[in-house]
This record gives sequence, C-alpha cells and structure tokens, in this order.
Amino acid sequence: MWLRISASDWTEGGWSIEDSITLARQVKPLGVDLIDASSGGIVPKATIPLGPGYQTIFAERIRREAGILTGAVGMITAPEQAQLILATGQADIVLLARELLRDPYWPLRAAHVLKQQVQWPKQYERAASRVKITGAIREAGRLGCLFLVLELHSDKTTC
Repeated sequence: MWLRISASDWTEGGWSIEDSITLARQVKPLGVDLIDASSGGIVPKATIPLGPGYQTIFAERIRREAGILTGAVGMITAPEQAQLILATGQADIVLLARELLRDPYWPLRAAHVLKQQVQWPKQYERAASRVKITGAIREAGRLGCLFLVLELHSDKTTC
C-alpha cells in the first residue's frame, strides 16, 4: 500500500519533515509499503522554494531515517534527473505528474536518452512495429513542451 503525504507545510510551527519521518515509522507496521513524499499547498501564504527536484529531499530523509520505500516528486522533468535520484538512493521510485501531462511520450523519450531498450506491451506491438524512435525532439508551439518525434516506416514524421 502507498501513502501520499505532505511531508512539510513549509511554515514555521507547521507540519515538518521530522513529523513525516515519525508518521512513516508509525504506518510501516500497519502495512504501508511506500511513502509518496509531496509537500505544501495546504497552508495559505507558505513560501515554497520551487525548483527542479525541490521535494526530493523529503523522500530521501524519510527513506533513510524511517527505513521505508519512498517515491520522489516535484518538478522532476529530465530523464537524467530521474535516473540520478534513483541511482543515488534518494528514492525508490520517481513519480511524474505534470510532466506526463505535458509530454505523454516522456517514458519513451527517457528510454532513448538513457539508451535503454523499451519493451512495448503486447497490446501495442502492432503500433510499435511501425514506429522507430529517432530521438529528434522539437518544440511544440508557445508552450515550449517537448515531444518525441516518431518516424513511421513510410519516412513521414509525426508527433
């Protein structure tokens, strides 16, 4: 079972990472296998220092100090960033939300960037047999979202 928590209120005197570590220790024997460590958004006017991977420190501390599996969240957008979080033991899983809304092909792009082979689900094999990942990336309009360019066997490209 997973438990998503707000690991910090980002306010003095509010819920803290220490409270979250204590909570993780208490719920582990109750059958919680993984803590999804998010934060903030609960207390109005809290100052949240946004930036790439800004909530990863919560997953890392809970994992280390409570001895429970954790999921890292919070502006994780680059495949290399996600790989580093896992490789350095900051978390056991990287959870993507907004990035997958912006780029639904993120897993395929990540596999290409990290030079990993992707095993397509059997239901999609007919589509996979017609598509080759070229690794070419283009900007999609004014949103600046990145999409993987897929090359069809007919030498046409599409997103």
